Amino acid sequence: MVLVAKYPDSTKTSLAQRLTARARERWPGLASIAVRHRGAFSYVDGVLADGTTLRLCRLRYIGSAHDWRFAIYRASHDDYDDSIFPTGLPVGTCEDALDVACGLYLADPTAWTRPPTNLRPRPLSVKTNAEAGPQPPELSTRRSRVCCRPAGGCSSAYAGAGKRNVLQPELAACERLAALAGDGDKP
Repeated sequence: MVLVAKYPDSTKTSLAQRLTARARERWPGLASIAVRHRGAFSYVDGVLADGTTLRLCRLRYIGSAHDWRFAIYRASHDDYDDSIFPTGLPVGTCEDALDVACGLYLADPTAWTRPPTNLRPRPLSVKTNAEAGPQPPELSTRRSRVCCRPAGGCSSAYAGAGKRNVLQPELAACERLAALAGDGDKP
């Protein structure tokens, strides 16, 4: 026997409000959203401007108003098929589930593509060894300020603490860069 968390009425109301707000914000082709509840499931339908109702998805309550499992409606089989979110996880927000379903049924695949969030304006680490070659001045200057203390000493974060210091060549290069940049006396 599988235990299912009780699905509070407040969560049902909140779900309908969140889906309606998302539909207004992202899906102008939908006139409204209809949500039906049965047990731990909520069935989400979209209503077009001409009155046509599209079954979109089924959400499964898993104990939190923010995390849901979802199943996409398959018109070809007239059933719901458990699905994963664009993040690759089986759990996500109700808004994301609506975006996936509307992207499919309203023919907008950009609904489940997001710009990458792991892009950075510079590398995560700066190599200063001979194989890496010369660095842009702004990176070498920044690196020297981060890792070198006054009098050319290196910060305690790089201390070997009794172990062989594998960063020694990198630290020597850091000190050279600090001297070249003229800020070796700055912390």
